[in-house]
Amino acid sequence: SSASAMSSPRTRAAFEGNSGHLDAVHSQAALYLSAKTPSLQIKRATGPLHIMNEDKMIDTGDTAPDFTLPRDGGGEITLSDLKPQKVVLYFYPKDDTPGCTKEAIGFTEHVKAFGEAGAMIIGVSKDPVAKHDKFVAKHDLGIALVSDEASDLCERYGTWVEKNMYGKKYMGIERATFLIDGNGQIAQVWRKVKVPSHVEAVLDAVKAL
Repeated sequence: SSASAMSSPRTRAAFEGNSGHLDAVHSQAALYLSAKTPSLQIKRATGPLHIMNEDKMIDTGDTAPDFTLPRDGGGEITLSDLKPQKVVLYFYPKDDTPGCTKEAIGFTEHVKAFGEAGAMIIGVSKDPVAKHDKFVAKHDLGIALVSDEASDLCERYGTWVEKNMYGKKYMGIERATFLIDGNGQIAQVWRKVKVPSHVEAVLDAVKAL
């Protein structure tokens, strides 16, 4: 049968033991799918193909993908449990780096104003909870940070993307912010965020919601 053929030692060796052959298979699949469906972007980090359909990128008016993730200080946060509170969900590359630190401090400085406007701020990165805890303690942050170590949430919000630095391509988190209203709908999206003045722009949008 096809199942027994796929489980044979010879077949496993061909697909598991030959990374060059896997690369060729991935490349051929990418070319085929791209030709058949131009709107598909084929991206490979490590392991299986990552396929993102640009037509289905999360945007204003969409239902925000739900999640339950571990947070700094212990415990978990489930997005749907926060209704009818507004949520500012922001994705950032890495704890305790210059831009990410400035952004986190900016949100912390305005956390009272966000709260008065009915919004909770949640930061998302792939950093483990232990690193979030150190980041929060070092800079006295007053916002929640959740850990998306598997990149699942990043992929569902379209923020796990291919980057290019000095000619080297790699996968990483695109700085982006999603304003989610009290019904769990995406009210506004900011992608490829530049840190200066961003927090103020998000606060203005929350107040106007």
